[in-house]
Amino acid sequence: MKRIVFLDYVRVFACFLVMVVHASENFYGAAGSTDMAGPQSFLSNEADRLWVAVYDGFSRMAVPLFMIVSAFLLAPMKEEQSMWQFYRQRFLRIIPPFFIFMILYSTLPMLWGQMDSETSFTDLSRILLNFPSQAGHFWFMYPLISLYLFIPIISPWLKKATAKEERFFIGLFMLSTCMPYLNRWCGEVWGQCFWNEYHMLWYFSGFLGYLVMAHYIRVHLTWNRSQRLTAGIILMVIGAVWTIYSFYVQAIPGEILSTPVIEIGWAFCTINCVLLTAGTFLIFTCIDRPSKLITDMSKLSYGMYLMHIFWLGLWVTVFKHTLSLPTVAAIPCIAVSTFICCYVTTKIISLIPGSKWIIG
Repeated sequence: MKRIVFLDYVRVFACFLVMVVHASENFYGAAGSTDMAGPQSFLSNEADRLWVAVYDGFSRMAVPLFMIVSAFLLAPMKEEQSMWQFYRQRFLRIIPPFFIFMILYSTLPMLWGQMDSETSFTDLSRILLNFPSQAGHFWFMYPLISLYLFIPIISPWLKKATAKEERFFIGLFMLSTCMPYLNRWCGEVWGQCFWNEYHMLWYFSGFLGYLVMAHYIRVHLTWNRSQRLTAGIILMVIGAVWTIYSFYVQAIPGEILSTPVIEIGWAFCTINCVLLTAGTFLIFTCIDRPSKLITDMSKLSYGMYLMHIFWLGLWVTVFKHTLSLPTVAAIPCIAVSTFICCYVTTKIISLIPGSKWIIG
């Protein structure tokens, strides 16, 4: 398959934003949190409140961007490809490295005292059930796998759906992304109750909406470069301001806060995050100049994502604790240093025969 230039840029950008998110989480996790925020949050001061909101809020498009890239490339399936061929191709790429790193995250932290043997054994015993305690970023793998499982199912519809039909689906998806706010302000809606979580728009919600959106942009969107750039900037700015402000207005320094409450606007399938993601993706579609470095980083981005928490903790110690940099500088320094180390490490591993089983 011929490489699509702008998708390499999107993949690298999204990979870096993941590291910005996790760097930021070290500045609002309550006592007892790991390198990522736990169920409770605590912001020490106004500077943490502002810069966590800005850096982390803007970066919340990272996961949806990864989903859109995957869908843009893979949906619908090729005509000559069977469901089982598709599954074999995708899962041979992502599952072996995923399991190798789950084992590593379940064992290596014992070397530097981040976990004890009991926790390690528990993580290993649950490896087929969920991600290890020190690898919270692996939550992403499960919806990604789910999306891969569903692509052969939705492919026949995508092949024959008209632009109007796809806009109808995307419209219902967009409406479903308003539900976190509706639930907060209006309580249970559209069939929700304690014995039923499957509301009226359940089957139009979640990351599937990004899949259809990616297909619509690739197949049905006929805007020229100027139109995509203009619309993209408008959507990105609206989405970014909304996403950043939704956290800032609730994150009161000096108080123990519920993370799901203050992160309501940071959920990946909220209307503001959709606007931010769609706008940014449209901006990237305007790039047509290839870069060898970006292409190389893009090819290694899966391995970089898998390992980045190993490096992140080191740079948090350096920039937050040892050097005590102000938050405005510490977060980007942690993210950039982590990104560079992950790229170099993954590049070295890629030179080893059979490295695809380790880094994809």
